[in-house]
Formats: sequence, C-alpha cells, structure tokens
Amino acid sequence: MEKESNMLLIDRVTALITPVLVEMAAELIEAQFRREGHGWVLRLIIDTEAGVTLDDCARVSREAGNLLEIEELITYPYHLEVSSPGLDRPLRNEKDFRRFVGRLAKVKTSEAINGQQVFIGRLGPVNDDAIAMTIEQGEVVIPFALIAKARLEVEF
Repeated sequence: MEKESNMLLIDRVTALITPVLVEMAAELIEAQFRREGHGWVLRLIIDTEAGVTLDDCARVSREAGNLLEIEELITYPYHLEVSSPGLDRPLRNEKDFRRFVGRLAKVKTSEAINGQQVFIGRLGPVNDDAIAMTIEQGEVVIPFALIAKARLEVEF
C-alpha cells in the first residue's frame, strides 16, 4: 500500500513541478519518495541538454519546495533533494543514447546477444530501434527492446 501511495504522490509532484522544468528547458529524470535512515526523502533528479548546474538544482529545490508547501501534498516532515543524474547517469531512451554517442557505457540486456548479456563499450550510431556499441570483441548492435538497464560508465 505504501508503494502505491508513494507512486501516486510522485505522479502529483511530477505534475506540479513540470511547468518549472519546462521553463528551464529541463527534464525530470527520476523522482523518488522513500523512507531513509533520517526520515522521508523526496529526491528529484533533473537534467538539461547543457548539464545541470548548482544554480539549476537550487532553483528547482526552491520552487518545488514552495509549490509543495502551498499544495500541501506532503503533510509530514521530509527532506527535499534535487540533483543531477551524475557521471554514471542512467540511459533511459533513444534521446539519451543519441546525446551520449562516443561515451563509455554499460548495457545489460534481457536476452543474450552473441552469448552475452552485459556489454561495456563506446556508444555508437543510434537508429530508431537499436544502438551500436564498440566493445572489446568488435561492434555489437543492441535492439532497444532488449535493453534491460543502461548507464554511462565513469572514465578516469
């Protein structure tokens, strides 16, 4: 029941802050509301084409906090955290894969491709239904329909 009510709350929070994000040319990558060691946390992960600055996070935090207070969506103590997706950000859609062509990524598939389900390599060309990756063994084409999880890898 708690999970269901959290999902409803996330939907309402998303609807509430979307105009702020649109005005900033930002998008909500992920929203979470869960109990952690110190109480409840509402975590908003945002991104823009140019990347997220500290000022972007502060603005969303300020405006979202004000809207949440006015609308009284959460009636008990919680912490609001706004951040960027980070260096190892998830890749969730075709737009993400196109944006990060050439970057190192890790892709897990729901079915084996050439006997393998985990691929680490450089993101290559993207078409409407698949991505190409250059991995140690050569190039592999991975249909979007088979991608279970994908994220950028941190490079040093």
